[in-house]
Formats: sequence, C-alpha cells, structure tokens
Amino acid sequence: MNLLEIKNLTKTYTGYKALDNVSLSVEKGSIYGLLGPNGAGKTTLIRIINQISVPDSGVVFFENEPLNTNHIYQIGYLPEERGLYKKQSVWEQIIYFGQLKGLSTKEAKLRAAKWLKKLELADWRNKKTEDLSKGMQQKVQFIITVIHNPKLLILDEPFTGFDPINADIIKNEIRELNINGTTILYSTHRMESVEEICDNICLINKSKKILDGNVKEIKKLNSKNQFEVIFDGKTPEWINMISTEKTEENYTKLLFSVSEMNRAEIIRKIANEVDIWQLKEIVPSIHQIFIEKVKEVNNA
Repeated sequence: MNLLEIKNLTKTYTGYKALDNVSLSVEKGSIYGLLGPNGAGKTTLIRIINQISVPDSGVVFFENEPLNTNHIYQIGYLPEERGLYKKQSVWEQIIYFGQLKGLSTKEAKLRAAKWLKKLELADWRNKKTEDLSKGMQQKVQFIITVIHNPKLLILDEPFTGFDPINADIIKNEIRELNINGTTILYSTHRMESVEEICDNICLINKSKKILDGNVKEIKKLNSKNQFEVIFDGKTPEWINMISTEKTEENYTKLLFSVSEMNRAEIIRKIANEVDIWQLKEIVPSIHQIFIEKVKEVNNA
C-alpha cells in the first residue's frame, strides 16, 4: 500500500516551471529518497505535500484520500532552513509546537521530556534557543518535527549543520522511527547517505522526473558488467581487459568487462585458468548514477 501518491503535478512561478508533470508513489513504511540538484524542484514538491503551495494541475493522495487539511497532523516536516524562536526556551518551544500538531499539553510535556532525555538535551530545557550550539538547535528542530509521531516524516537535507557524531545519532533515530512504522521522504542533493538508508529513490532534474525505482534494482540496471579480479597466473584470453596492474604481493589486479555471463559463470570459468585471490563486481554508486543521468538530461 502506498502512503503517498503524487500524480501529474505541475507548478509554475511567473513563467518558470518548477514542476513539470511529476508523478511518484511512496510505499507505506519505506524510506524514499527525493534526489536532485539544487533548483530541480524538490522543495516545490515538498511545499505542495505540506499544503504550503497549491499545484497548477495534478493531485496528491494521502492514504488513498485527496490531500486535505486534516492530513497536516499526520505529517512532520523538517525544512532545510530551520525556524526556531530564539528568545523562547527549548521546553516552551517544544510544547508549543506539539500543541500545534494536535497534542494535549500533558501529552506534549510527556513526549518532550522523553525526547530531550533521548537526545541528551534535558539539562538545556530551560535555555533560550539562541544560547544553544547549532547542533543542539538542530536536535530541538528534529524533536519538534517528530513529537506528534507523524505517519509521514519529510526531511529536507536533515544532516546539514551536524557533526559526524550527531549526524549518526539522528540517522539512528530516523531508522528507529521507520522500523516503528513511520514513512520517510528524504530530500537531498548529497548522495553519501542515500544508499545507506533509502529503499527507493526518485531523481528530479530541471523540474522533471528522470529516474525512479528501488535502489538495488537501479544500481543493477545501470551496471556495466564490469568486474575486478586479483589473481596469480596468465591473463585469460577471453577477458575483455579494461586495465591491469601489479599488487604489492605481485598478484595481477585486472579490471575487465563481460557480456551474457553472470557472476557464478565468470567465477567458474576464470577459476579453471588462474588462482583467484579476490573477485568482485563493480557496481555504480547512486552518486555516479545521479551525475550520469543529470549530464544526459543537460546535454540532451
């Protein structure tokens, strides 16, 4: 079942088309990566889902219902540009936003206390936001985003401003929320964490969708049947060699390509001729696929 269905969305601003007939489906319980260069249309799409903007045409369905104001209470949105009240205390701020998302004061306080303890901010609860480090402010913003246990959590560049340790903390919290049933829409132009946390992705460039699907399947479809083998012996004549070099142990390290042969067949055939030390398939990263697909569109 899909939590979110986006069908043929188009949005234009003063002659500039920010979205051009974009459709995608976000499966319930998945982590869905919304990828694209800056200015591709990701933020416009997110603003429409959050009902900040209205599309010129197209429709959005949330749990098979046309998107409406009641769905706002089931969505959590962490924007790239954070928005906290600098003079308000951490505690007051979390309670206030919890109430805006439909929580009672009592429930907001219970959840705020739990999250502050979990993210090691309990000692800072009475501090003004402006007195916190940037990383601490990011944690507060994250708490505000998830305090109402949203069904859909939209993250726009969520790791901006975090050091590696705190980035891992938030990444683990995102995974835990997902394990407990939260669907994640993760928007980014940085590929480092996409393969690590995303099940499916959609690539948008120049307002159009140019690629979508399961991460593993996309990588497999974009594989060029290239392999790297480290071995001892004479290079087999049937191998289509791309490059070769000697290792420190005086083994041969060879990059080659094959067609109409799977990994098991390659291993069996090459093992009959040489002593294999290591063999692996060279699979393109999402970053490499991203760059290649954007270049294709830009050069078209």
